[in-house]
Amino acid sequence: MNFEDILYEVRNGVAWITINRPEKMNAFRGQTCDEIIRALNKAGYDRSVGAIVLAGAGEKAFCTGGDQSAHNGNYDGRGTIGLPMEELHTAIRDAPKPVIARVQGFAIGGGNVLATICDLTICSDKAIFGQVGPKMGSVDPGYGTAFLARVVGEKKAREIWYLNRRYSGAEAVAMGLANICVPHDELDATVQKWGEEIGERSPTALAIAKRSFNSDTAHQAGIAGLGMYALKLFYDTEESREGVAALTEKRKPNFRKYAK
Repeated sequence: MNFEDILYEVRNGVAWITINRPEKMNAFRGQTCDEIIRALNKAGYDRSVGAIVLAGAGEKAFCTGGDQSAHNGNYDGRGTIGLPMEELHTAIRDAPKPVIARVQGFAIGGGNVLATICDLTICSDKAIFGQVGPKMGSVDPGYGTAFLARVVGEKKAREIWYLNRRYSGAEAVAMGLANICVPHDELDATVQKWGEEIGERSPTALAIAKRSFNSDTAHQAGIAGLGMYALKLFYDTEESREGVAALTEKRKPNFRKYAK
């Protein structure tokens, strides 16, 4: 497979899928999502692969969500909002092997959602988690909200979305958003070690376990699908466009002047 936006490598039975857009803080455009989906499918059904790692290139960011330069009421790819988010989230959950998020920096917005959905999250002490949707005229009305509440609890999930604060790697571990936080220079070795340990386990048992976990929240795919259509309608409003306009003009947004 030829990729432009990601890197794909198998290291001793562990498939590393790395978003390779460090100049964009590893924000994803439509093509990025499509390539990650293809890579997840490739790794998921490669019998030599025991675990999958989702990572971001460079030192600054794991992923910062949708590329705002490709967003003007609709992103630049396919799907309900111009990004195949429902398919990408489903690909992570449906991969028959555990997917580990490797977070070395910012996991913000849609990047925070990806880290939430992955089976395991390992972060460095330089990691920063958080949501920005309501500050940008956006929201993730599916796994990023409902599933997040399952992971960190209802009150904490609402705090994350309503206040848009930033959280350290240690705080992410404390709230259950990450499994472990390690010194930055130990991150890759720890991720690889966990992946190799998983590779020593029964792949069929792991696949059954993963699907068993997923079955409890499978209904949330329907919530996400419905929510994306609502989000598309929201993106067509002046209130939502105000977020991108304010970012472009480097000013504080004034959403309330457009609120109905």
